[in-house]
Amino acid sequence: MAEAHQAVAFQFTVTPDGVDFRLSREALKHVYLSGINSWKKRLIRIKNGILRGVYPGSPTSWLVVVMATVGSSYCKVDISMGLICCIQRCLPEGCGPYRTPQTRALLSMAIFSTGVWMMGIFFFRQTLKMLLSYHGWMFEMHGQTSHFTKVWAFCVRLLSSRRPMLYSFQTSLPKLPVPSVPATIHRYLESVRPLLDDEEYYRMETLAKEFQDKTAPRLQKYLVLKSWWATNYVSDWWEEYVYLRSRAPLVVNSNYYVMDFVLIKNTDIQAARLGNIVHAMIMYRRKLDREEIKPVMALGIVPMCSYQMERMFNTTRIPGKETDLLQHLSDSRHVAVYHKGRFFKVWLYEGSHLLKPCDLEMQFQRILDDPSPPQPGEEKLAALTAGGRVEWAQARQAFFSSGKNKTALDAIERAAFFVALDEESPHYDPEDEASLSLYGKALLHGNCYNRWFDKSFTIIAFKNGQLGLNTEHAWADAPVIGHLWEFVLGTDTFHLGYTETGHCLGKPNPMLAAPQRLQWDIPEQCQAVIERSYQVATALADDVELYCFQFLPFGKGLIKKCRTSPDAFVQIALQLAHFRDRGKFCLTYEASMTRMFREGRTETVRSCTSESTAFVQAMVKGSHMKADLQDLFRKASKKHQNMYRLAMTGAGIDRHLFCLYVVSKYLGVSSPFLAEVLSEPWRLSTSQIAQFQIRMFDPEQYPNHLGAGGGFGPVADDGYGVSYMIAGENTIFFHISSKFSSSETNAQRFGNHIRQALLDIADLFQVPKADS
Repeated sequence: MAEAHQAVAFQFTVTPDGVDFRLSREALKHVYLSGINSWKKRLIRIKNGILRGVYPGSPTSWLVVVMATVGSSYCKVDISMGLICCIQRCLPEGCGPYRTPQTRALLSMAIFSTGVWMMGIFFFRQTLKMLLSYHGWMFEMHGQTSHFTKVWAFCVRLLSSRRPMLYSFQTSLPKLPVPSVPATIHRYLESVRPLLDDEEYYRMETLAKEFQDKTAPRLQKYLVLKSWWATNYVSDWWEEYVYLRSRAPLVVNSNYYVMDFVLIKNTDIQAARLGNIVHAMIMYRRKLDREEIKPVMALGIVPMCSYQMERMFNTTRIPGKETDLLQHLSDSRHVAVYHKGRFFKVWLYEGSHLLKPCDLEMQFQRILDDPSPPQPGEEKLAALTAGGRVEWAQARQAFFSSGKNKTALDAIERAAFFVALDEESPHYDPEDEASLSLYGKALLHGNCYNRWFDKSFTIIAFKNGQLGLNTEHAWADAPVIGHLWEFVLGTDTFHLGYTETGHCLGKPNPMLAAPQRLQWDIPEQCQAVIERSYQVATALADDVELYCFQFLPFGKGLIKKCRTSPDAFVQIALQLAHFRDRGKFCLTYEASMTRMFREGRTETVRSCTSESTAFVQAMVKGSHMKADLQDLFRKASKKHQNMYRLAMTGAGIDRHLFCLYVVSKYLGVSSPFLAEVLSEPWRLSTSQIAQFQIRMFDPEQYPNHLGAGGGFGPVADDGYGVSYMIAGENTIFFHISSKFSSSETNAQRFGNHIRQALLDIADLFQVPKADS
């Protein structure tokens, strides 16, 4: 391995004449190759920066403009209208490369051509930004596209026809607009109307009007000013105040999990599966560094912001007493591995070459075969990342700021990502309903000390070859990690493959140095802190009830026959299920994305609407005709789709109110309205999981190649967290979380209500069979 070679590169002995250095020729060769690889990366980044910087132009287009200018000059046509002559007169005379008139003329034409080319790029970018600011296409009915939208789509395709790199569109994306205060207040009051009685609604309406007339105008001015100055008026505050300043443990409260393919199995060999997966991940990172990944495009033409992908690898959340910090490195050549209470450092490269899957399998197998016991305090060390953030920050400063502890901690925090080799073997058995839930619990928190919850993500490799991810939330949202996961699972299955015995293809190099065991010196005081953090995390984990299931009666195929969006269908079913479960409605959170804007993250769709509650109440009464119920459902679905589109196009409610609240705190302004709005509990927090963002394979040809999505913990102590993935035409996966400590919630009970609600709504649209 590279580290082993470098460690023996410079050997020395002390002699009477001084220090005698001996250099290892083989080691220096690898050091040299590593340097060459580093410079290659720098040159690639410089090249990418140039190509990205001139998009939608190109160096070739610059050459065309120069040749056109020179050609017109030889034809005695001055397309510059005298500008070239002006430039020529400004050039210094009589020395250097400018001494001949011909050279001066050519240089003047090159300068003029470059100016024209750059002005063209600026014009095209501004035009593309203006075009991407149009979102009317989202509000048009399917199959009823207007002529204006068709012309708009043609222009967008024309301006972005050249093959874009990952970040090519970043400077052409529009900024997230700041909604007007009256519009936000109106939408907010509309969203809470079905949740409040007349007296409560009148009180909230009074607070809102007072805020709108007296406090909001001043706050809005500062927010508009920030929107002019900053790239995105929400994202930096959202990251800081919602994630990094939170002092609550990450486990259950913030981190989420992602599942493996659950209906197929590539191999039962733990080290082999991990070898392929880690190799595929570093292949993805290399594509990311080279910007070879295609931007995600809505409708195939509207680019999504890619900035969240920058911190996917080599990123760690560093604890602080008041606020955490996201530490991101430009590169990392190793991964940190945990197994049976021991930490290891595994290099990913030998010299400048990425290790083959079979070499990585051998390295992970060496760790699995290592019989050495954990050092004192080492086994539960990662519990520090699962407990309170203040306690972890204090312990990090007191016990990990110097010596071997700092060196070992650096190896973990500077790793590309974290790997956990588990001794358990959870998997999904369709005949065992509890199996998927147990698999989800293992990914969500494990035993609370076998995941490094601060890393951007942890790969969990189980003993049976099953995999999963536990992901820190501050650096990005779930669709971003989903993009990586789709690539990795597709590459593992369709490109890397396995031998007949389940091992990685190829022959490993037995001369590779073994993984490096990390060394710790953890005093008893630190061990006591670790134990307290472990107890805190265990209490959180033990309180989580997780119920995961696969809904098999139908998927998006049947839902589309109901002439509604699959997401609206499921969201209305959740409202019906919740009312049957709790006998009342609640404030409902559905995450939508705002990535059509630069550095956009998420916005909230308040799914509990007057239209959805009217449908639910009619369903529960059971006295309405089917045609009336269908009409109520379509109204609720249309309302939900419109709210989702408003959220995606920057006209949401909650991010605007959140930013107004932050401004009020900076200014020391008290607002009873904002204080109440920001303290309202989300007793039903929901999220749909993105899938098939990249076409690694045809899902119709491989219908069983399905991941089961992922999930998260409940947001409110007496509420539910619901994550769902509409996985193809015929199935939906659900992940439902609640807390055992709440007497009002039960995840499995709610899951059964969801099943029944889906079936009841689908039954409304069943076409009766013709008489035979």
